[in-house]
Amino acid sequence: MKAITEKKQLEPKPKAARFWPIFSQQKYLYMMAMPFVAWAFVFSYLPLWGWTMAFQKYKPGKSFFEQKWVGLQYFRELFHDEQFYNALRNTLAMSIMGLLAGFIIPIIFAVLLNELRLQTLKRFVQTVSYLPHFVSWVVAAGIISKMLSTDNGAVNDLLMSLHLISEPIQFMAKGNFFWGIVTVSDVWKETGWNTIIYLAAISGIGPELYEAARVDGASRLQQVRNITLPGIRTTIIILLIISIGHLISIGFEKQFLLGNNLVRDYSQTLDLYALNYGLGMGRFSFGTAINIFNSVVSVFLLLLANGIFKKITKESII
Repeated sequence: MKAITEKKQLEPKPKAARFWPIFSQQKYLYMMAMPFVAWAFVFSYLPLWGWTMAFQKYKPGKSFFEQKWVGLQYFRELFHDEQFYNALRNTLAMSIMGLLAGFIIPIIFAVLLNELRLQTLKRFVQTVSYLPHFVSWVVAAGIISKMLSTDNGAVNDLLMSLHLISEPIQFMAKGNFFWGIVTVSDVWKETGWNTIIYLAAISGIGPELYEAARVDGASRLQQVRNITLPGIRTTIIILLIISIGHLISIGFEKQFLLGNNLVRDYSQTLDLYALNYGLGMGRFSFGTAINIFNSVVSVFLLLLANGIFKKITKESII
């Protein structure tokens, strides 16, 4: 009997039986989390009910049961539209360029800031670098357009003063410049802000590691390569996985504000496509179908990136 009793005690308890003792011990933490869980449910999961519009010939004013169901009709229209593939090309091009530049540059900038020994200069540079993050894209787009203008624009004036060009270049009217303009603008606006998390990760590296490296005669470059970068490796990989998940959902603000009819073939992203050909034309079901495509592809990319990095580096977010 004693052996049977000991065996029962060693058997793992069901998850439900283990949950309640933990809940009673940490009930205040669960209560603190409840408002955020409710917020996520109301604003992130409850709106998914609206996805049913993509499978209906949605008419405003009619109840849910009065709508006509059309199945995958709007998805077929989406995949047969040339404008969709043009918007997908633009989205992927600007996303990949933004991922490469907007991910690598903040890491380099954070490492360089960390190497500054003069704390006053370090704080000044960091403050100035992340101030553009707080400027709205409406104001930022106006600044960028003015700097690239052919009429006393700073960029054209500089190039002409250096005798690199003989006449002003119409940057905002050339489609082959648009992707680069958006990428550089995004880097200028967000680099300082994105650097903060890397600086926080670097501050968590023990100073004794740097002291030991200096005793062994390691240069500052060797300390960066062998201590700093490996120390923030987990942070880099997690942020990279999340960035890949958002690869196809880059929004539309930058493209909408910097674009014009002359560069429309290069500026229209999937979000702008949904806005123009969905909401703009009153085709709510078609716009919903576009957003479902965005969400499904984003989830797929996130899971794919997570699986690859989990297998290669043993780091993952799931």
